[in-house]
Amino acid sequence: MARKVIVLGAGFSGLSAAAYLSRQGFKVEILEKNAHAGGRAGMFEADGFRFNLGPEIYWLPEVFERFFAHFDSHPSNYYELKRYAPALRVFSEDNEYFDVPCNYEELVDFFEANEKGSGKKLIKFYSNAEKLYRLAMNKLLYKPGKSVFEYANPGYMLEIWKTQALRPIKSYTRSLFKNKRLQAVLEYPFLFLGSNPQRLPSIFHLTNFANTEMGTWYPKGGMYSVVEAMQKVCVNFDVDITYHVNVDQLDVLKGKVISAHFSHRNFYGEYFVSSADYYHTDNQLLAEPYGNYSEKSWNKKTLGPSALIFYLGINKNLQKLEHLNMVTGANMETQMGSFTKHHVWPENPSFFVSAASKSDETAAPAGHENIKVTIPVPSGLIDPGKIRDHYYHYVIDKLEQVCGTNISDHIVFHKSYAHTDFINDFNAFKGNGFGLANVPWQLANRRCKIINKNLPNLFYTGHYCVPGPGVPTAIISGEIVAREIYRASGGKKN
Repeated sequence: MARKVIVLGAGFSGLSAAAYLSRQGFKVEILEKNAHAGGRAGMFEADGFRFNLGPEIYWLPEVFERFFAHFDSHPSNYYELKRYAPALRVFSEDNEYFDVPCNYEELVDFFEANEKGSGKKLIKFYSNAEKLYRLAMNKLLYKPGKSVFEYANPGYMLEIWKTQALRPIKSYTRSLFKNKRLQAVLEYPFLFLGSNPQRLPSIFHLTNFANTEMGTWYPKGGMYSVVEAMQKVCVNFDVDITYHVNVDQLDVLKGKVISAHFSHRNFYGEYFVSSADYYHTDNQLLAEPYGNYSEKSWNKKTLGPSALIFYLGINKNLQKLEHLNMVTGANMETQMGSFTKHHVWPENPSFFVSAASKSDETAAPAGHENIKVTIPVPSGLIDPGKIRDHYYHYVIDKLEQVCGTNISDHIVFHKSYAHTDFINDFNAFKGNGFGLANVPWQLANRRCKIINKNLPNLFYTGHYCVPGPGVPTAIISGEIVAREIYRASGGKKN
């Protein structure tokens, strides 16, 4: 009889773990709190608009291809990809804009045109970024992070030293490029990682290489199309997904978790995987002696940012917008610094604007625009209605300035989403959107452990664990934890 695994949460890491475990011969059931899968990558429809709840960027296509290949398939069998071109439109404070090329050769020319001699420097920069990418993908990202000795390989250490992988990104990029526009082009991707370039180590420049060389993509129907594809894989491998199950307790007997409890029902298993919020599992679902980290320890951890998001339906076309845009505010560096330091609402913040209707006719009725505005802000803030209203008017004013047209009179749908919603929908610790921040003291084996130290049959996956926050890394995290359960059950490396 197949051994039973209970997975809490049907986000990317939960779906990934469930699919791999089922492939390895386990009987798997996912318990999902909400009415649909996807977690922060969910979707909702309103008044003819189809909004993606969270991520918009399809990075590192190699990771998605690897996942589907393990199930004898390919992403193209499930969804259609369109490359962002340009990669990003950036609006400056004076409402002028420039486009970031998606093509490597065009990007080199763009750099040279903005700063003499920077084209050659960018070529060298990308050569280094490619080495970091290969090191991460081939040697580092798929490790479980149980011990520092996993990374204590002389070859790894030499490559890290040669590529300056631990040098802060801001220090590295600004030693090469003095033009602020060029600095912004290389640093903007890290806002999507929920990180401050001043603290983020340069190994994450691998995303610059991946962004340009492998492309930044949009799946038709949004990232929820990827969720649906992974659901289909799970169903094809006989994974059961039960919705509207808000687990309220993990029951323990003789040093092991024996069941997940909800209302008057128990879900029994031999192994348990939490793809739910790590803090919530550790401090709310488990009795006090069993968690991996104390309340005091959690309050010392450095969280990635949350976000204030506005979903807007507009009954006219906004000609100046591309699909992916960034509107820069007066204090972008202060805003990024607030993620991990000051924990206050930012003044005149920069924000991202996704206009899905530019690429996807299913996103909005004909002649309308589907607009999602994302303001990265610190976790742990209070988000009363007056705060949301203030930033709503700020965003609309800025959009009207950069687009050169009236927008406020054409909004036919709007909804806001912030800390309170992250807590209510996902039990997110302090309303965070990205899990642990990518800072040097929270990388690799310093991230939250994937195995409970007190309960050996309880495992964790997701953006608090290795390899870190983001959609591709969540999928990798699921693969890692499935492999560890397989080993723990007496199986061999698969």
